[in-house]
Amino acid sequence: MLPVMQGTVAPPSPVAQAAVPPAVADYATRVAFVVELAEHLHRYGTTAQRLEGALVAVAGELGLECEPMSNPTGMVLSFSDPRRPPGLSDITRVIRLPPGDTDLAKLCEADRIAEEVVAGRLGLAEGHAALVALEVPPGRRVNAAMVFGFGLAAAAIAGLLRLPWLDIATAGLTGVLIGLLELASRGRPQMREAGEALAALAAGFVAIAVATFVAPLNLNTVIIAALIVLVPGMSLTNAVNELTSQHLVSGTARFAGAMATLLKLTVGSALALALAHMAGIEPQVRALRPQPAVVEFSAMVLAAFSFALLFRAQARDYPLVMMAAVCGYLVSRLGGEAWGSPVGIFLSALLLTAGGNAYARWAKRPGALVRVPGILMLVPGSASLRGVMNLVQQQDAALGQAAALGVLNILLALVAGLLFGNLLLPTRRNL
Repeated sequence: MLPVMQGTVAPPSPVAQAAVPPAVADYATRVAFVVELAEHLHRYGTTAQRLEGALVAVAGELGLECEPMSNPTGMVLSFSDPRRPPGLSDITRVIRLPPGDTDLAKLCEADRIAEEVVAGRLGLAEGHAALVALEVPPGRRVNAAMVFGFGLAAAAIAGLLRLPWLDIATAGLTGVLIGLLELASRGRPQMREAGEALAALAAGFVAIAVATFVAPLNLNTVIIAALIVLVPGMSLTNAVNELTSQHLVSGTARFAGAMATLLKLTVGSALALALAHMAGIEPQVRALRPQPAVVEFSAMVLAAFSFALLFRAQARDYPLVMMAAVCGYLVSRLGGEAWGSPVGIFLSALLLTAGGNAYARWAKRPGALVRVPGILMLVPGSASLRGVMNLVQQQDAALGQAAALGVLNILLALVAGLLFGNLLLPTRRNL
């Protein structure tokens, strides 16, 4: 048995000291920071063109050459050191990530950390540690706020559509149920994979039960309002925006993911109706929207508050997020009444994009705080889901074509507003 030496530690050999030169260690540290930043920006729902632009800018400030390629389920990052001969410092990282989810608070914090590191006020190691510290599991308070936000958003959208009080209450309670299902699916891959279909099945069962045993409902509209948080309207808009920005791989993948989500939502609701029909249950359906304008505008404010909750904005940013959402809805509504719905959506997207860029310039913070919640009120999620549901339920291709044309008009108006908004006031920040 070898003797154990205590009290002294042998110094590293000269060979071990020379194994990692300082320049290489510094280069590896810079690369590690940019990779960590990329993963965080992807998790927080940043689109491909903005994520890649932000990474190139930060890498350039750190003395790196970076060629990123982002898509909704991963990234490829290629690094090199311009101070060394070509080929001697090349590093390529292939990262597999789940599709991102908007988190405005963490997006702002990641942006602040990157700014601090680039400015030299925070070291690379400290910045890396600060980014890692952002990934803490949500506590009970955050989970409760998320579930409440699901219910509030569903009830608010039903109010915006001026549905009767029973419809609003049914949508709100079903939204809470869907929020609980979303919470239960965490850590359960199989349940999460079928999450949208399961949520639509639950929403269909609740709406059918109320319409059968309590009072008639605007059945499809209540189901859509209850599912509004899961409807991929923003994904469709981001997909077309990425395609127009020549990010073809990311845009195509995001568009396919949005269509898959629509299909799962449709399958769940159709299955609920089919099971009810097999059981001899016939829900009472009506088309009634009796609420006055005061209910609609109160619901608009509640919807804006629910977006601040669901986007996990910081408390100090709630007024800004809510104001952006309200302004987006009002500009679209007033412009639509004056010149038609596509023109109203175009004007709203134009002003919100320019306003987000202006805020980013003035406040030195991500313009997504203004742009994302404002545009969310305009995206064609509910229209696309309604069209697919009507197509499946009534087996009428003409209805599907009309719905697809309506969704296309909304997408074209939105993307035109985004493009010309960036031309009207170019951004100096990618986020």
